[in-house]
Amino acid sequence: MKEVLVIANRTLGGPKLLEAVRERAAGGDVRFRLVVPQMKPSAGLVIYDEAVRESAQVRVDLALSAVAAEGIEATGEVGDPDPFMASMDAVAMHRPDEIILSTHPATHSGWLRRDLIERLQNATGLPVQHIVVDLDQEGLAFKVTLVVANKTSSGEELIAHLTAKAAQGGEHLFIAVIPQVDGGGDAPREARARLASMLDRLHAAGLLSSGMIGGPDPYTATINALELFRVDDVVISTLPGERSGWLRSNLIERVRGATSASVEHVVVDPRAATIAAPAA
Repeated sequence: MKEVLVIANRTLGGPKLLEAVRERAAGGDVRFRLVVPQMKPSAGLVIYDEAVRESAQVRVDLALSAVAAEGIEATGEVGDPDPFMASMDAVAMHRPDEIILSTHPATHSGWLRRDLIERLQNATGLPVQHIVVDLDQEGLAFKVTLVVANKTSSGEELIAHLTAKAAQGGEHLFIAVIPQVDGGGDAPREARARLASMLDRLHAAGLLSSGMIGGPDPYTATINALELFRVDDVVISTLPGERSGWLRSNLIERVRGATSASVEHVVVDPRAATIAAPAA
């Protein structure tokens, strides 16, 4: 079986890259190995290393789910922040027959400024196909919604809202961010449990989704995610009114002021669901 190594980060999901994968898959007897190098944030932005790594894992998860839905065999991993080292590690581990490298156009690609294609060709002796993905012109092959929630992450109102968005047509990806409730020692475990429960519900509804936890400041967690992912819109879910610390801190308005993406607010009231349950 032919092994094809695919190296990509932000351009993962670009139409030209997906088409290249589909063309090879149509030939049969091929398996893909996806490597997503961790992305360094823009200068001046402080993003925790864990968030950078988790964002790369989210890309891996979503990409593998998307190609699996088309019957394409693939595995994936998060790579070193240096794309050359990430590629060479994967070559040494998996012994591919070919490399597909996806980048932004030359004017926006740090990978090309570092002569990544030539270095890989010289170091591996493998054929390297370069796919240029211009996200500004082409966009992604999917609509992407960032979902920010914590205590309301598995609420019926939120799941129903996201299901309705997915039903509007076209391929749709959902990236969940669950900020921790505080800086306590149990907070990461709680956030991961909420994330797992939410993703279980989204997957059960047939929605293509993955996610990560964030720091305890929901605004910072959201802004970091907007730096790490290219999204079409943002859905923020909160408790009602004065019961929501996020609303008291004007989270919705602050996020709207920081992004050009549309920001929707979904209120979830767990108390109402609990009260209604006996009557049901």
